[in-house]
This record gives sequence, structure tokens and C-alpha cells, in this order.
Amino acid sequence: MLPMSTSLPWEALGLSEDEAERLGGDAATRVRIFRLIIVLAQELRTLMDQRLRPDGLTTQQAALITVVDAIGVPSLSQAAAALGTSHQNARQIADALERKGMLRIGPDEKDARVRRLQTTNQSHEYWRQRSWSDQQLVLEWFQCLTDEEARTLFDLMLRVEAHVRTGFTTDQADEEGSEPVAGS
Repeated sequence: MLPMSTSLPWEALGLSEDEAERLGGDAATRVRIFRLIIVLAQELRTLMDQRLRPDGLTTQQAALITVVDAIGVPSLSQAAAALGTSHQNARQIADALERKGMLRIGPDEKDARVRRLQTTNQSHEYWRQRSWSDQQLVLEWFQCLTDEEARTLFDLMLRVEAHVRTGFTTDQADEEGSEPVAGS
């Protein structure tokens, strides 16, 4: 396991005092929040990758399985949009999971060009067996928060995610000349 970093100095997040002063207090805080989220996300992903590695899985693969289970039987494009990744990257992850027997990739009933993703019984059984211990580890990572702080953090992160997702799907649609993916 990686040693969790002690408190990083703000400068370590790439924002000098001159930049912070130029941005102003509130704006500097928002830039620092973004950078801290990126650092923390990478730390958490690395820790979970280490935990999944003995079973030949990655955090990205687990995330795709989570998205597929949450959506139902999404198209590959819907799953990619939900993960905020490219169609090609989602396809590579899906192909790896299909080889492992954790996911089925099949044609859409109405449009054979569209690929649909569905988790398998093998996947359900695997996650059922390990989910409790993974959840306990995540609880350890977040034990420094009170119940109220955890709920507040969750609500705030949902709000930021929804705001970013709305802007991202609109920007992506503008670039591609198509409509944003609904329900992502």
C-alpha cells in the first residue's frame, strides 16, 4: 500500500502564492480544490488498483462494471460518457472484462451497429463475495469525516459532478456536431 501523504503544502498542488493572489481568495480555493481532488483521486485509484491486482482487475474495470450495473444494459457510448472517457478507452476496458467473463458485449436489438454491455453472473458473484471487505476499506479511508461531513461532501461532489457533466456533454456535442448523450 502507498503511504497516504501527510498534508501537502498548497504550493505542491502547483498554485504559487503569486497566482493565488492574482486569482483572489475564493478563486484560488476553487483551483486548489480541483487540484486536490485530482491528487486524492489518483491516490485512491492507486490503492484500489493494488487491492484488485491479485484478481487481475483494475479500478477502471470495476468502475465500468459499476456503471453497467447502474444503467442496466447501456450502449458502449453511454458507458463511456458515464465514465467521462473515450469510446475507444471504454471499448478496451469492456473487451478485457469480456475476456475475463465479467461482461458480455452484444449488438443492440434495434441497431446492430450499437454495442450493448451487460454484466455476467460471474461478475455478480465475484463482487458479492468481495464487496463487504472493499466497503470496509473505503470506510477506513473516510473515517476522518463525521456522518454529517460525509453527507455534505457527497452532496457537494454530486452538485459539482452534475455541473461539470452538463458542460462536458454540451462541449462534446458541439465538437462532434451531435446531440449530448442523454441520461449520462
